[in-house]
Amino acid sequence: MIEFAEIVAGWPFAASMVAAIAVQNLRTGRRRSALNEAMHELRRPLQAIALASGARGSGSFPVVESSVRLAAAALERLDHEVNGGALQRPAEVVEMRPTLESAVRRWRARASLGGGSLSLRWRAGRALVVGDRVELAQALDNLIVNAIEHGGPAISVDARLYKGRLRIVIADSGRASRPAARRDTPAEVITRLSGHSRRGHGLIVVRQVAADHDGRFALRRSDRGSLALFELPLKGDRDPLAA
Repeated sequence: MIEFAEIVAGWPFAASMVAAIAVQNLRTGRRRSALNEAMHELRRPLQAIALASGARGSGSFPVVESSVRLAAAALERLDHEVNGGALQRPAEVVEMRPTLESAVRRWRARASLGGGSLSLRWRAGRALVVGDRVELAQALDNLIVNAIEHGGPAISVDARLYKGRLRIVIADSGRASRPAARRDTPAEVITRLSGHSRRGHGLIVVRQVAADHDGRFALRRSDRGSLALFELPLKGDRDPLAA
């Protein structure tokens, strides 16, 4: 029979083993999450490229060009997650109007494919933000696509100044307002089969980008639709480049 003293003496070793396993599982979970997020951010621009390649006219070229840049950045991050190494993009001054307009162009075809619409109203003048251009574009893409895939057919993007900050609000009209004939379009079926609602990596990316830029993200959902708020400080309030 094992003596009580031997059991007590073995507790520190057992506890250290449990702690080591817990830490390893935590690291594995974080790595898996980081890889999933990196792959998610690669899928987004590839989807936009596929949609633009089927469109006609010269308007598809800017969509492909901006999507290729985002895909290249996502591949760089994926390589970093797999192989390690430095992944640093210096902060820069980003003019947000063309950045947001580009995001809307990338996903207007996707909204139309599901029988919806995507509109933009800009009331923020020449809003400049200091940060990572790629991350900001990825956050906007995720917010717009989230509204398309999980919200209603009429999606509006509104940008204005609020207390010296840039406030972007993305609203949809709710899934219940989708015409029944539109709920089984190829775009809707693909979205359901791909399991986007279970992953949620896009909103994780948005929250992280908001935090990295001293911004704010909030999402409110109801039967009548969802409303996402993405707020960023303007250049004068967050300007590490001024030094």
